[in-house]
Amino acid sequence: MAKKLGVGIVGCGNISAAYFSLSRMFKGMEVRACSDLDMKLAKARAQEFGVRAETGPNLLAADDIDIIVNLTIPAAHYEVSKAAIDAGKHVYSEKPFVLSVKEGLDLKKRADKKGLRIGSAPDTFLGGAHQLARKIIDSGTIGKVTSGTAYVMSHGMEHWHPNPDFFFMPGAGPVLDVGPYYVTNLIQLIGPVKRVAGFSSTPALERTITSKPRYGQKIKVKTPTTIHSVLEFENGAVVTLNASWDVWSHGHSPMELYGEQGTLFVPDPNFFGGEVGQALPGKPRKPQSWKHPFGIPNQKHSSGMMANYRTSGLADMALAIEAGRNHRCSLELALHAVEVMTGVLKAGETGKVVTMQTSCERPAALGMSEAKSMLSKQAKAADGAAKKKKKKAA
Repeated sequence: MAKKLGVGIVGCGNISAAYFSLSRMFKGMEVRACSDLDMKLAKARAQEFGVRAETGPNLLAADDIDIIVNLTIPAAHYEVSKAAIDAGKHVYSEKPFVLSVKEGLDLKKRADKKGLRIGSAPDTFLGGAHQLARKIIDSGTIGKVTSGTAYVMSHGMEHWHPNPDFFFMPGAGPVLDVGPYYVTNLIQLIGPVKRVAGFSSTPALERTITSKPRYGQKIKVKTPTTIHSVLEFENGAVVTLNASWDVWSHGHSPMELYGEQGTLFVPDPNFFGGEVGQALPGKPRKPQSWKHPFGIPNQKHSSGMMANYRTSGLADMALAIEAGRNHRCSLELALHAVEVMTGVLKAGETGKVVTMQTSCERPAALGMSEAKSMLSKQAKAADGAAKKKKKKAA
């Protein structure tokens, strides 16, 4: 029987529920314990998901924990990951991985010294839609990508999140909070970035919370909330990336890539699924599809069924550790994305073009058979039942 690596979660806030529940879909790992500065919260999560609650030091010292999943706020990512690595644990972090290249390189040095792995979200680029986009690009159907656009725009988080303060602090904002999905997907589709330019602004210096339980409270905005930038890739492609939390509505596609022989329409990189479109010379835009396991709707949301395979990157890392291969949500990929995003913010602040010091290889594509092999028996059984139900309804 293949070994399961023990996972310990640090940080039991909103996002932790997804890690606790969705990790069960995958082979190679098992969440066994959790910790939080608020032990009441840790105990509540532990009871909810049938694991044990531990203090931070006890979790890092636990013999049955191989990987620490860092779900703390971005400002704490570096210190928590450093403590885990120094304790001899592999680390998988929520995005953004760290807040500076210096922090990332220090973690790399510490992990390399101990022979440990570091991985980081986002893993949405492993979704069926984005792997289909990758397949189309790699096939040469649209030719070499020469330019593109990416838009991540809304009116912020204070309307739905119970504690939205950190979204508007340094280390967050639309570029570092939501931008990782877009930047990481662009890197896996096109390759590493050479340099960036941009402009930024902060139209509202104060926000009013309209979500419960803090309805009506005011929060200060201490990071830019509108950023317009241009990314020049090492292959010569030039892509516009606009990120804003000051937009009530817009009509832009999440991502469009323009190749020498056609155009590729990529759905929102914040999600695993969605419709991929392709337009070739003289032909109208046409939807593209394939039956990738990580593109199949598996979770009910207010807007309907959606594909959600969060923790697939964590599972890929666990399986890669055992197989001795590279994992896809790698430190190198995450660190390069961090430099791109912090470079965009620096460009917006200084008005200067910022040249990247890091680079990375595109992560290996994730085909249908390999993705299917990552799923647990329970996930496959649930998928089979869903297909039977759909067929019966038809």
